[in-house]
Amino acid sequence: MTRYPLLARPHIRLSGTVDQAMYVNFRQMLDTCPDEGTIVIAMTTLGGDPEVARTMADDIRLLTEHDGREILFLGKVAVYSAGATFMSAFPVERRFLTRHTRLMIHERLIQKQLNINGPLRMCVASIKAALHEIEHSILIEEEGFRDLVKGSSVDFDTLREKAPSNWYIEAEEARDLGLVLDVI
Repeated sequence: MTRYPLLARPHIRLSGTVDQAMYVNFRQMLDTCPDEGTIVIAMTTLGGDPEVARTMADDIRLLTEHDGREILFLGKVAVYSAGATFMSAFPVERRFLTRHTRLMIHERLIQKQLNINGPLRMCVASIKAALHEIEHSILIEEEGFRDLVKGSSVDFDTLREKAPSNWYIEAEEARDLGLVLDVI
């Protein structure tokens, strides 16, 4: 910790499922942060809603671009799924993990039943709508994957190849791959 003393006292501590409740808590804590200086955000999560994670990430991006604030990410114990999506908002040089933390990256999930019933043209429209939802979800997923590997030694194709089988990465491996700056 002597190399990164700020990480010992995060301004924002997020733990649990990435959902609307976490977002409300995140916004409240963000609003109480000092107006100047570095902000540290610590997170432990087994995952959750990727769109909430993207919303939180966008808040970080906007604050960084608007105020020029340095905001650091500290992953603790588990940074799975939507947690990795949130982590991707931070450049590699502002990402840290604690010892023995694991990242887990996977493809987005969908659970949907498609009932085909009714006039034929409406059936075609329902099928096309479901296909468009899947296609656009893939595009959004790939944007996040690109952000996650930007500045690291992991290329996009490697991540896309490993994601379907839930890619678990230990903290030290994440550092060695350049996905985070350091392990503390």
